Amino acid sequence: MTTDFSDRLLRWFDISGRKHLPWQQQISPYRVWVSEIMLQQTQVATVIGYFERFMQRFPTIDQLADASEDEVLHLWTGLGYYARARNLHKTARSIIADFNGEFPTNLEQLVALPGIGRSTAGAIISIACGGRAAILDGNVKRVLARCFGVYGWPGQTPVANTLWEIAERLTPTRRVNDYTQAIMDLGATLCTRSRPDCDQCPMLETCVAHKTDEIERLPGKKTRQAIPVRSTYMLLIENSEGEFLLEKRPSLGLWGGLWGFPETEPALLDAVLENQALEPVAAQVILPFRHTFTHFHLDITPLHVRSSRSSHPIGEPDKLIWYDLQAPQAIGLTRPVTRIFAQLKGLQKP
Repeated sequence: MTTDFSDRLLRWFDISGRKHLPWQQQISPYRVWVSEIMLQQTQVATVIGYFERFMQRFPTIDQLADASEDEVLHLWTGLGYYARARNLHKTARSIIADFNGEFPTNLEQLVALPGIGRSTAGAIISIACGGRAAILDGNVKRVLARCFGVYGWPGQTPVANTLWEIAERLTPTRRVNDYTQAIMDLGATLCTRSRPDCDQCPMLETCVAHKTDEIERLPGKKTRQAIPVRSTYMLLIENSEGEFLLEKRPSLGLWGGLWGFPETEPALLDAVLENQALEPVAAQVILPFRHTFTHFHLDITPLHVRSSRSSHPIGEPDKLIWYDLQAPQAIGLTRPVTRIFAQLKGLQKP
């Protein structure tokens, strides 16, 4: 069954697999690594543009390591899960400092680097280095759970261990790079989460989920719990030159390392303005909206405050800036900031 699985998968890949994605060209450990990090919890169609812009700005790991965190986060803006970008930057610097700029090909050394898990390490080794290493990303979990009838939520350790055992057993010794691409492709194009195209699947005859008519049950889903709701006010403080006050968020925590609007309660607005030596001339609430994270909803009320004069931010210069919408700085912005700026531009149109 092990050899039969890989043989059928590779035959399908030779005919129907995707071979023209940007990270499948000029394959290197660096390009595979960046693409794998970007593809975590993000669709291929979304990643393509980000990957191409990232590679254009940082074609080598040396250039990524030399960049500032703000530059990296700026190119990541809108892709979400920003810890991925911060870890990417840290790992680039670590590889330059500790491995003379060369990716380690040892699984244990790779997984010890920030943001690189077992599956990402396996992809780097198998796709870019031709070594035998298994992967188990979301697409592969779904394929294996359905093909082999592995019940339960893959986030549970016993279920994950079973899937890893199968993945290790199935990974061939030849064409391992193509096999790795193929099994990811199968999950992304045919064995999709909803409405899988089973009739075109090379595993149709042996797939347990198809035989038992339990495709919708596999893989198992995490028990849903009520998502808590939090709320905040974001202060859109605009000076007389049309610039907006932004502050850099702490590296750890929500939107770590990105630039966002100051957050406070309306009752504390005067104190914030006084701290920046600003005198308000007008204030209005912009349409509130909800931003949803994995574990909670955040209800945001933007409060737009115009000041009568310009001012330099008072405080640490690397923590507070005036952001010019007409000549924007190359920094990483939180998603609510980009959304609110787009809304403001819409209101300014004649």
